Amino acid sequence: MIVLGFSGGPNAVHERGFELTVGSMHDAAAVLLKDGVVVAAIEQERLDRIKHSTKAPFDAMRFCLRQAGLRPADVDRLAFYGEEPFWDLLLRDYYLHHFEQPALVGARALLRFRLEEELGVPLAAGQPEFVPHHLAHGVSAAAMSGFDRSLVVTLDAQGDETSGAVFDARGAELETLATVPVGKSLGLFYLAVIQFLGFRLFDEYKVMGLAPYGDPLRFRDLFQRFYALAPDGQYSLDRTRVPALFEVCPPRRPWEEITQVHRDIAAALQRSLEDIVLHLLRHYRQKTGHRQLCLAGGVAHNCTLNGAILRSGLFDDVFVQPASHDAGCALGAALHVSAQAAGRRAPGPRLDHVYWGTDIGGAEEVEAALRPWQGFLEIERVEDASAAAAEMLARGMVLGWVQGRSEFGPRALGNRSIVADPRPAGNKDLINAMVKKREAFRPFAPSVLEERAHEFFDLPAGVSRLPFMVFTVDVRKDKRELLGAVTHADGSARIQTVSRLTNERYWRLIEAFGKLTGVPVILNTSFNNNAEPIVDSVRDAVVCFLTTGLHGLVVGDFVARKRDLPWTAYLALVPALPRHVALSETRRFRPAAGWSSSYGIASNAEGSRSRQLSAACFRLLSSVDGAAPLGELLAALGLPEDEQERLVGEVVELWSVRLLQLAPTGMR
Repeated sequence: MIVLGFSGGPNAVHERGFELTVGSMHDAAAVLLKDGVVVAAIEQERLDRIKHSTKAPFDAMRFCLRQAGLRPADVDRLAFYGEEPFWDLLLRDYYLHHFEQPALVGARALLRFRLEEELGVPLAAGQPEFVPHHLAHGVSAAAMSGFDRSLVVTLDAQGDETSGAVFDARGAELETLATVPVGKSLGLFYLAVIQFLGFRLFDEYKVMGLAPYGDPLRFRDLFQRFYALAPDGQYSLDRTRVPALFEVCPPRRPWEEITQVHRDIAAALQRSLEDIVLHLLRHYRQKTGHRQLCLAGGVAHNCTLNGAILRSGLFDDVFVQPASHDAGCALGAALHVSAQAAGRRAPGPRLDHVYWGTDIGGAEEVEAALRPWQGFLEIERVEDASAAAAEMLARGMVLGWVQGRSEFGPRALGNRSIVADPRPAGNKDLINAMVKKREAFRPFAPSVLEERAHEFFDLPAGVSRLPFMVFTVDVRKDKRELLGAVTHADGSARIQTVSRLTNERYWRLIEAFGKLTGVPVILNTSFNNNAEPIVDSVRDAVVCFLTTGLHGLVVGDFVARKRDLPWTAYLALVPALPRHVALSETRRFRPAAGWSSSYGIASNAEGSRSRQLSAACFRLLSSVDGAAPLGELLAALGLPEDEQERLVGEVVELWSVRLLQLAPTGMR
């Protein structure tokens, strides 16, 4: 039984789609199961290079089929992450003009049309199958938890006109105990407050990182105007009262300084979220008697909340689905349809890894991918990449580390990571300056050998494995100064324990670093800059390496370092516009000055990046065909050398924010 689950919107990468609204679509993904076992899974963003991509996951679907050695015709069932009536309403108005036949009105017909068009095969009757949003979230956790019986709670902003659900689970079979209406959405409540603080959708994790710098009690009384706890795990929530925050400060604009007032608001918000969720959990823990808990939905990415639940003692074991956002719904939808088709209720074994994405291949494949860049890189094959990287880390270098198959979900778990020494506190500022360009208050995470985690971190009784970076735990007090780069302001850390059984090469890197330094812990953050998703391919890794300040790149068995090159070296690269990026020219007439033009480049993706262009750069990019090198295009403009150098700098800047692609001749 081959089941392909998917999430996302109907628009292809090159098409401008819906304006992104909470509860509609984001984090598109595809997951392929063979007889209920995950064979391949990847988020669309890793392939189309659009953060939180809302696009139809056609690239992700094709990847999953290739990885499994299958054709579209081999798929038995297709599973989509939503209720059909909800998607009928959402899609009909937008896509109605594409169809004249009344039979094609509705989500199923529209999705069938796009899938058959893209995959090139007719779908069987009844396909795709619709799985309610929160059921997909819930099954994604319950079926992967290894629990025979469990309480399952899903919480997010909105999906299928609800914002959460509580289930009683027997293996992968879920019975609904309660649903959370949108009016009580914790995700939307959190979003409303962070917008007051100058943040936006998908910035929730930033405010979670800001909260430990604040006092949660300072505005506790104010926040208790926004919600109230009631018997039987119930609560009321009134987002319309959030403007009461005007009483303590005006709304912060994104570029303004973060003050202590903002930190204290963030702390009060985090404490309020924890109070409400723990209140709900206490009731359903008592009602069901379950000692095992499964969590999914976007709120389950709040690792501080998860840590509070883990420490609460309410449950003997807590499983948080590591792709708890909407990408995980592709997994849950596929698991649900597969289990229904097979009549299977029992869960599979406990999930121990999510290395389901793109494989960089063996040494020959990696070398072939690196070779075209040898004009920019010094490339060396090493006998033991883990030992070589550990020695570089011990000397203070910050590295890109790319191995094996990429991770499914939002966390880099040792196969697409930036790694560094966790000891010097200054490494936080160093990495932010050279790569991330992000807020200084945000913490970095530690990866630690599973068997030695208790030496450095306070793990709750009975807990020895936390492999997915979904929980914060306290760093042991006597280790906090030692682990200065990964210990947060409140003494906590978002931990990843690493097992030799699930990722031996990464385990050996940490072990080798431990032998050199006495500390079997490394700093691990996602391998990307602030303009792109986590790198997926060797090419993505090289591009990120060349456009950031990283000291070295370790890919498979190869170590790469940058060559010191003049600006003219870029003339050999071939520019191309990404599929989702377009140029624009705006003409304006002013009576005193006449007509004038301004030029720009922008992505069609929701929350898109854009840049103003010089007239010369616009002319240059207008001639890009994906085949001619930059030097040839530049020569056609007939510019003096100093202007050429300036223009190359402008092009490289566009490359660094991923609004332009540059690649060696012949590379697609």
